Amino acid sequence: MTKYRFVQLSTYTTPEVKEVNNQEWIGYGADNNYFQYLIDRYNGSATNNAIVNGISEMIFGKGLDATDSNKKPDEYAQMKTLFTDKCVKKLCSDFKLMGQCAFQIIYSKDRSRIVQVEHFPVETLRAEKCNEEGEIEAYYYFYDWTKYRKGDELTRIPCFGFSSENIEIVYIKPYKAGYKYYSPVDYQGGLQYAELEEEIANYHLNNIMNGLAPSMMINFNNGIPEEETQELIEQKIRQKFSGSSNAGRFILAFNDDSNQAGSIEPVQLSDAHQQYEFLSQESMQKLMVAHRVISPMLLGIKDNSGLGNNAEELETASILMDNTVIRPFQNLLIDAFNEILAFNDISLDLYFKTLQPLEFVDLDNAFTKEEVEKETGQKLSMSKQIDGRTAYETKEEAEAVAKEMGCQGYHEHELDGTIYYMPCETHDLTEELKEQILSELLNIQEEDLSAYEIVDERPANDKDDFLGEALNLASVVSSSPKNKSEQDTLLFKVRYVYTAGRSTSGKSRDFCSKMMSANKVYRKEDLDKESGANSELAPKGSSTYNIWLYKGGVNCSHYWMRRVYMRKDNKRISVAEAKEKIRKLDPSLKKEAEFEKNAPEVAQIASAGNNYWRKN
Repeated sequence: MTKYRFVQLSTYTTPEVKEVNNQEWIGYGADNNYFQYLIDRYNGSATNNAIVNGISEMIFGKGLDATDSNKKPDEYAQMKTLFTDKCVKKLCSDFKLMGQCAFQIIYSKDRSRIVQVEHFPVETLRAEKCNEEGEIEAYYYFYDWTKYRKGDELTRIPCFGFSSENIEIVYIKPYKAGYKYYSPVDYQGGLQYAELEEEIANYHLNNIMNGLAPSMMINFNNGIPEEETQELIEQKIRQKFSGSSNAGRFILAFNDDSNQAGSIEPVQLSDAHQQYEFLSQESMQKLMVAHRVISPMLLGIKDNSGLGNNAEELETASILMDNTVIRPFQNLLIDAFNEILAFNDISLDLYFKTLQPLEFVDLDNAFTKEEVEKETGQKLSMSKQIDGRTAYETKEEAEAVAKEMGCQGYHEHELDGTIYYMPCETHDLTEELKEQILSELLNIQEEDLSAYEIVDERPANDKDDFLGEALNLASVVSSSPKNKSEQDTLLFKVRYVYTAGRSTSGKSRDFCSKMMSANKVYRKEDLDKESGANSELAPKGSSTYNIWLYKGGVNCSHYWMRRVYMRKDNKRISVAEAKEKIRKLDPSLKKEAEFEKNAPEVAQIASAGNNYWRKN
């Protein structure tokens, strides 16, 4: 009589979750170590490892962004400070590998704001028993639950919104029927195949290391011992020889034969290589199915189809996987992020920038700029090119761009009935450029105005039309001899002086102080010209700087004052009469005048609402 015992080397178990009396926390798995089981299957299976890595990277994509980041730059900056790429990338990895993830939030001292968000290793947490309303109020932390012994001290961390403490936990898990405390991974059905692939690899490796020794039958021919003795013999042999690392299985045979010597007979498998090849391919295919991988090539796993002949199929697979596999993970993460941001009064339209090639992106259902941006991950703007500069659809976009350029503000521009907003530009001067311009202006030859008398003085763009028809003297000189200006007439000279717009209390720039001290008068032609010095300071789209428009630069409190000089000895009107006519000028005559209008910037000074020469 022979009695056989077939020894199964390992078994697969589903995660067990039980509430235990006198224990405030809930274990995960029969030995409270299911997270480690998942990590082992990740480390041991090549296919499972590649899939988890690939999908985790797809979930994170190129990072977290917001469609309204330009409109809300301050809120966007706060969001990026809280949810750093490093933190979010770890959350994506945990979420895919473990089926859930967690991060801790840290409040300010007065608990009015959340000031820090940090990833928390989910395998170190165990849920507290639910309250009467079925809510989990806290999680317990232990650095390594495999080493936990009853009586060890645990750290209780309250869940977000369930305490008044300065540190809380946000635990993210998808809903799964029958699971209240933890959520099984989305590839739960494929874990057997991950373990099978791992054991096949171990078997082949150790089979070679052990000299290709086959599986064995061990015969004990000295009679059949008691059941307890059989189990003891089995246990001893198992400890020494079992497992994939010892290349196979064994069969114990206890015989009644009187022969005292045990014999070892190899059990040969004639088609072993075919069986292992089948099991290896089967494991890979089933893992792909469990993870819902539409095409292995999306994850960098080469199949037999060949990339050159299935580009359209690959594009379809990419779109399907992004919508059915990747987006659900991203949406759950974004929902949790929005809850945290809402506590800080931050509202952003968040999305993950995709890793998909642009040609694979499906835009059939994207009708708005925001929807297109979410699909492509590319910032789009409804902008127009106006006079060589970019004007934007919204004030917020224009302000954000201006801020990026190092300046502030915007001005409106109407085009085809639509109002666009153009970022204002900074025009500050370096000392070198100031000295060059100042030298040019102060070295202009002094003009002899002894035959003329001032009849009017006002800011350079104030009532530019005030003479014209009122004096009937608007015949412009056709030629431009020395010391003549194109703005001059037969009887008038139009000149400009550098003028302070407000008190500077001795804080005026050296450039402006010298210009004021010189007290010189200038023709428009002396001023309205471009300087090529330090072209990097020029307005956007230009390589030169114009002092006629921008005076001493950003925050300058000076402007150009226009002086109108009249010939004293003319036969048509006396200086006194001219002054009187100007004083009594009817505003209705403005539109009929013919004097040239100056740009509004010429007479503007920097102020809180006009620091960058915004046009009115």
